[in-house]
Amino acid sequence: MTTVFEKIIRGELPSAKVYEDEHVFAFMDAGQVNPGHVLVATRKPYVTLMDADEDAAAAMMRAAHRIAKAVQEAFQPDGITVLQANRPAGFQTVPHLHLHVLPRYDNDGVDLTWPRKEPGMEKLREYAAKIRL
Repeated sequence: MTTVFEKIIRGELPSAKVYEDEHVFAFMDAGQVNPGHVLVATRKPYVTLMDADEDAAAAMMRAAHRIAKAVQEAFQPDGITVLQANRPAGFQTVPHLHLHVLPRYDNDGVDLTWPRKEPGMEKLREYAAKIRL
């Protein structure tokens, strides 16, 4: 299945390109939450972060770093959210690895909330042991 991002990267659909290199293609989100909202997508059509190789994942964050600095300079937001989602349960809406560089302003109406759970240090250490690298 070809995603809308693949079509944008290949030039089959129009975009407002911000940045590109061998690993990523960054462009303005057509659904601007706030002015300066940029998507950074991998050139290869990985579905999730877990599918990508380390070079692509690192390139995405390097590009996001550079773009966030440019967005800060150009739009002077009160903050910036960098968001990367995986699979529908994780709020991913396009099955192509990407992240959002989203300028934020006080009282801009954007919400990012979840129920906070505090399982205690013993449980946290148990969780850590399961994924320790």
